Amino acid sequence: MIKHGTMILLAVILGTGFRVSLLKVDYRQYPGYPNGYIVHLTFGFIAAVLGSLIMPALIEENYIAVTVLGAAVQQFRDIRNMERDFLSEIEATEIIPRGKAYIEGVAKNFEARNYLALITAFMTTVGYYILEQLGVELLFRGLAGIVLGGIVGYILYKIMSNKTVGDIAKVRITDIEFSGPMDANMGVEGVIMMNIGLKEALDNWKESGVGIVIEPKDDNARATLANIGQRQAIMHDLVSQLGTKLDKGIPDYTPVNQLNLDTGRVGMLIVPIEKDKECIKEAVESTPILEDAKRKPLATKVGRKAAD
Repeated sequence: MIKHGTMILLAVILGTGFRVSLLKVDYRQYPGYPNGYIVHLTFGFIAAVLGSLIMPALIEENYIAVTVLGAAVQQFRDIRNMERDFLSEIEATEIIPRGKAYIEGVAKNFEARNYLALITAFMTTVGYYILEQLGVELLFRGLAGIVLGGIVGYILYKIMSNKTVGDIAKVRITDIEFSGPMDANMGVEGVIMMNIGLKEALDNWKESGVGIVIEPKDDNARATLANIGQRQAIMHDLVSQLGTKLDKGIPDYTPVNQLNLDTGRVGMLIVPIEKDKECIKEAVESTPILEDAKRKPLATKVGRKAAD
């Protein structure tokens, strides 16, 4: 393996660098803690090392090494379990929980990104080796490896990237509708979502409350937004970014959402700390579509026939 040192080093650097570029701490709280950050970087480095060793092992016809590498890759599943366990443990501390579907999506993403680092490193060695066989100079072999690894890694990253709510639906900020005795019933577009009996709470909803309508663009989007986990994820991301006037033991200000069964639109009510309508709209639109929530009825014959 020593004679392939340059190839391996280049692949490890590119694979690890690609993993580092995908690792960031944001409002979603993952990885969310310093130790976790180090763990993910370490796993990314290990993935890059494993990917960089595949081609040299094949060149040397060391098939036992390839088998060992395959077994080592199975350990990446531990990263999914680690993130799932961490996010599940802190779920009880969230004012608006993420929900199981959101947590599982995050865990899958972290596992998949390690494979992405591995594949990027592997393709780097492929590009390097092909030009090495053609007798090309070291500099151009290195550039070929970087280009091939970078292109493949970027393509896979784009394939892995989830759509957002803004891609499948139109988001509108609207006034909350109050009806019934003492205006205690609240909702949007004729759909009543909750009843508030306390006058002080009702006054706060009238002053600071915001109504949100999410209108699906097609039947695929309608089925996706009907998923309870997806709607929970939207509410969690919205509260994470803009906050809400809610605390333990004060249920009157709990954000709610409800599906309009006739139109497929999702209505939401919230009392945000920051009542900026443009920011609220942007926060909702930027919520990722959960992998487990995706539905495509229009991809089926029955679904298309029903839509017509």
